[in-house]
Amino acid sequence: MSHPDLFGELPSDPPSQAAAVSPLRAPADQAAQLRAQLHQHAHAYYTLDAPEIPDAEYDRLFRELQALEAAHPELLTPDSPTQRVGGKVLDAFAPVQHRVPMLSIRTETDTEASGAEAFDARIRKELALSEADPAVVYVGELKFDGLAMSLRYENGMLVQAATRGDGETGEEVTTNIRTIGQIPLRLPTDALAVLEVRGEVYMRRDDFERLNERQRERIAAGMKGEKTFVNPRNAAAGAVRQLDSGIAAERPLSFFAYGLGDITPGSEGGPQWRTHFDMLQQLKAWGFPVAEQTACVQGAAGLVAFHQRMAAERDALPYDIDGVVYKVNDLALQDRLGFVTREPRWAVAHKYPAQEEMTTVLAIDVQVGRTGKLTPVAKLAPVFVGGVTVTNATLHNELEARRKDVRVGDTVIVRRAGDVIPEVVSVVLDRRPADAPVFTMMTHCPVCGSLAEREEGEADHRCTGGIFCSAQRKQAIWHFAHRRAMDVDGLGDKLVDQLVDSGQVNTLADLYHLPLDSLANMDRMAEKSAVNLLEALEKSKTTTLGRFLFSLGIRHVGEATAKELARHFGQLDAIMAASEDALLQVADVGPVVAHSIRTFFDQPHNREVVQALRDAGVTWPEGDALAPTEMPLAGITVVLTGTLQSMGRDEAKEKLEALGAKVAGSVSKKTHYVVAGAEAGSKLDKAQSLGVPVLDDAGLAVLLTGEKP
Repeated sequence: MSHPDLFGELPSDPPSQAAAVSPLRAPADQAAQLRAQLHQHAHAYYTLDAPEIPDAEYDRLFRELQALEAAHPELLTPDSPTQRVGGKVLDAFAPVQHRVPMLSIRTETDTEASGAEAFDARIRKELALSEADPAVVYVGELKFDGLAMSLRYENGMLVQAATRGDGETGEEVTTNIRTIGQIPLRLPTDALAVLEVRGEVYMRRDDFERLNERQRERIAAGMKGEKTFVNPRNAAAGAVRQLDSGIAAERPLSFFAYGLGDITPGSEGGPQWRTHFDMLQQLKAWGFPVAEQTACVQGAAGLVAFHQRMAAERDALPYDIDGVVYKVNDLALQDRLGFVTREPRWAVAHKYPAQEEMTTVLAIDVQVGRTGKLTPVAKLAPVFVGGVTVTNATLHNELEARRKDVRVGDTVIVRRAGDVIPEVVSVVLDRRPADAPVFTMMTHCPVCGSLAEREEGEADHRCTGGIFCSAQRKQAIWHFAHRRAMDVDGLGDKLVDQLVDSGQVNTLADLYHLPLDSLANMDRMAEKSAVNLLEALEKSKTTTLGRFLFSLGIRHVGEATAKELARHFGQLDAIMAASEDALLQVADVGPVVAHSIRTFFDQPHNREVVQALRDAGVTWPEGDALAPTEMPLAGITVVLTGTLQSMGRDEAKEKLEALGAKVAGSVSKKTHYVVAGAEAGSKLDKAQSLGVPVLDDAGLAVLLTGEKP
């Protein structure tokens, strides 16, 4: 069926108005009827896979509506099938703040049956189920190799489509998404007032091959700027992010729905679901494609069977997948399980073994990451793996490189899974050259020459240069400016990149010597922004010892540890001179942290950076150390959750810590109090289940007097 909204090809020129428009009905009525007919036939074709009319008849109806809208532009509506062909060119993509974040889910890298069994075991443990309790019901879905998308409908009309972006903010791509025939432009009248449908935009393999064949023909014809595409995912992602929706319409994209975001019931309430599977069936009834392989399964055995069944069918599917997804079916249980960090406990992606190819190792280089981690990287003879040409593969660390015994000259098997960095899986030993040298990690940073150390119990070597090492410079500056450190408002990562790349900032102290005219000439800056930044830098010079210590980015020294160090010693020079034994006397400082602090201040260049910051005018109050036992809330652990009425959580945290309390991020049996504000979530539930005292704003006020409620 050669629908224009699938292939982006217009039918032949529309017939004349006289041939297309019937004089028996008003144009508005005729347009409404044509739109309804075309939507119905598109639903039958795309969603039900059961076309009701031949292609020629669909094209005739399409041309009739096209001619009617050309004659009566006032009849054109955003949900008209004729609007799927694109044509609008945008200057840029507008940012979209997701009302409900588009969170990622945890990936289970154990590709065997044990990966599914481990997920079921975690769920049963979280739900406190015994062996006698029945199996948990899950929904098994496919993990598509595409681009996550959020579709927002208001009063049944598609009003916005946005990419996931960073999960909080995406890009609006509505015009391009309208070109995808499988996505309904209007929903039935029983849909919700606001409905955000989450799903995946992808490209079928046969559509991808046809697209590339067309590209090859264009290249052969001498058309400039044309190219073939590496894989379906890249082609789909590139189509979605075209500024010219006419180009996007030429790319044959498809869509699968798998979840919801923001929801607002209509005046009549709208449908209710008890399970994830019921919700998917409702989406399907509304016209959204849902993968037919989606199934309800029971317990670990059901998950394993689904994983194995999809693995067997994987190559026969018309689109690429790189695994399956398991979700707890019961929505009430999903709420009960909640989230860990920013991932739902009730879902997991179970990967399949990645595609692998064989090549040779030309060299082994050591790269220094933004946090100082030293990573050996195998330089490879180019090899095509997983849809891309691979020339580098990570060896992770010296222990992993030694375990696999990878050497220069070896023939190796390389694996690439999705967007994951390629890695060396194993060595083909019978092809090893006789003189292949054993890899040994260097003892000093290849960038700054500082000592490279591997801490006891850790696998990674790290450069000890810290804020001195140019490889870590951007990360060090960004961390220094963080609001919980020196709190330099306006110094974001993009500006940090510019300052470092242009050579204006080589050390932290350089930030306090930036000239106004130079800042004002940076990209996305102007004189007002530059003045604001300089004022923020000047304001940051007056800080606290705890904040300053945290801003230095000393490995293992977090915000809480920095504050404890400041309380214990009272003065920076005392901390810089403290032995490891003296550091071990500080609360929350163990042998690893003490060694890290001592190693940091033993580096002369780190001391030079600290002195340069002092010379630049950075100051803080110093005094005698205050023993923790003298503080009224010493030894008390508090967890904050929900929205407090009396103050922000950051302010509450600072006040509690100033009185000696430890403010933790999770609830345990060792927690003394949970302060719960409005819309408190799983932390409140856990506190109640463990019998931990829960305080409201009034209880917090009492606690901040130094008394224990």
